[in-house]
Amino acid sequence: MKTLFLNVSFGILAFLPQGWVFMILIMLLESFVMSELLCWKVLNGRITGTVFLSNIISGIAGIIITMILNGGWYLVVWFPWVGRHEIDLSAPNALWGLCLFYLFAFVLSVLIEEIINWQFLKKVYTSKKILWATLVANIVSYLLGSIVLYSISFS
Repeated sequence: MKTLFLNVSFGILAFLPQGWVFMILIMLLESFVMSELLCWKVLNGRITGTVFLSNIISGIAGIIITMILNGGWYLVVWFPWVGRHEIDLSAPNALWGLCLFYLFAFVLSVLIEEIINWQFLKKVYTSKKILWATLVANIVSYLLGSIVLYSISFS
């Protein structure tokens, strides 16, 4: 059972309870980082609500964009967590392709989240602080989340 759970793409995991727990933890991590950077508190309700909303909208956009780009398989491009059964890293250019998709997904996700976060937080915080905090929060969450997911996927 453990092997089956760990050997699925994020497109499948996203619809399992474990995937929801993982995504909520990532959003809480982003909320924590943004709250610390914007108001020096562990968690701020307004920031946390905004971060959750922007991540949900970004995720929905990701599903739609991904389905358009690859003919229907959701989340493989948007959050390209794949396991060793889906990509052979020893194949030429496999790692390069994965990194390109990952970079594309990261940039587009950050842009969507920055727009939404700015829209909801601009009355309280400066635009520069909102955009910087969103970028830093996403870098932290992508790094930690990726380390966890890829260390499981390719172990």
